Formats: sequence, C-alpha cells, structure tokens
Amino acid sequence: MGDRQAVEQHHTVEAQAQLPSSPPSNSKDDMVSCVTALETSLLPCLPARELQAIDRSPHPSHQIDVDKHARDFMEAAKKLQLYFISLQREDQPTTAEKLRKEIAQMEEELNIKNELIKKQENLIQEWRNELKDQLDKHNIELDRV
Repeated sequence: MGDRQAVEQHHTVEAQAQLPSSPPSNSKDDMVSCVTALETSLLPCLPARELQAIDRSPHPSHQIDVDKHARDFMEAAKKLQLYFISLQREDQPTTAEKLRKEIAQMEEELNIKNELIKKQENLIQEWRNELKDQLDKHNIELDRV
C-alpha cells in the first residue's frame, strides 16, 4: 500500500509540474495535461478498499494524505474548468464584433436593394421610351391621315 501511495504521489507531482501556472492557453497539450492531472489526482480519491480503510484509520497522516489528494483533484478540476471557460469565451464574439457583422450584413443588403432599384428604374425608363416611340408613331400616322 505504501508503494502505491508513493507511485500516486509521484504521478501527482509530475502532473502538477506539467500544468501551466498561468491561465491555460488554447493548446491541446495544455488541455491534455489538465486532464492528466485531473485523472492522477482523482485516482487516490476513489473509494477503493484501501482508501476506505485509511479513512477509518486513527493515524492523522493517512487523513492528511486523503485531504491532500482531494485538494490536488480540486485544483486540477479548477484549472480544467478555467481552460474550458476560456475556450467558451473565445467562441463568443464581442459586442463590437457582433455590431460590425450586423452592419456589414445591412450594408450588403442595402447594396443589393439599390441594385434592384436601379434595374427597375432602367426598365421603367425603357418602357417610357418605347411608349414615347409608340406615341410618336401613332401621332405621325394620325397626321398623315
């Protein structure tokens, strides 16, 4: 049992050394190291028979080990949570970006509508010209008669 605790503590120390001390960045390695640290600190907290026996043990050092493992787990969980929160914040655009995008969409829509209006005005002008030509032809024929 002592060997197991030594190995677990070694893994926990290695995993903590891998964790960034600053806020987590967006790399996959940071996330993997957070998950690894979470797993290594979670293993000693699992309700194994040995840990249950340690919990009932009158020796205060055993309880300290359990508390230490629980603290390690909570620290790793917090770092992982901060990492995912930072990813979520990056995915959401800022208000200024939302407004710029909305303005760009409105400008594009306005340009499309202006082009449609110009097309319709050109069609109307062509129809007026055709009607004027028709009227002129009819007036010329009426004058002949």
